[in-house]
Amino acid sequence: MALRRRDQGDSKPAMSTQVFQILLSLLDQDLHGYALIQDIRQRTDGEIALTASTLYAATKRLLAADLIHEIDEPVAPPPNRDTRRRYYRITARGRAAARQEAQRLERLTAMAREKRLLGALRTTPQPKGSR
Repeated sequence: MALRRRDQGDSKPAMSTQVFQILLSLLDQDLHGYALIQDIRQRTDGEIALTASTLYAATKRLLAADLIHEIDEPVAPPPNRDTRRRYYRITARGRAAARQEAQRLERLTAMAREKRLLGALRTTPQPKGSR
C-alpha cells in the first residue's frame, strides 16, 4: 500500500519509499511511467529501481488519493511524444504530502545525528564511493 500507519499513537501516515520517489520526480516536470522509472533509477544511482508493475500499482493509488493526476498533454511535450503514453502531474495535495514526508525524514535524520548514528551534516557533496 502507498500509505501506511506508522504506529497506533501517530495520526499521520508514513509514505513508502517508492511513492515518495515518484512524487519527487514529478515536482519538476510532468512525466510518463517509463520516464519516472528512469528518473528514479538515475537520481538514486540505481538504489531504487522500480518495476513497471510496482510503478503502475503506486500510480493507481496516488491517482485515487488525488496526489497526482493524469494529464493529456505535458507542459513541454517532447518532440518525439508518443500519444499512447500516460503523463502524470503532481497535485497541490501531492506536493504537500511530499513536503510533509521530507520533513518527517529530516526529523528522523536529526535524531540519528543526535545519537551519533550519523556524522555531522556535510556541506559539500562527496564523490561517489568516498563514504
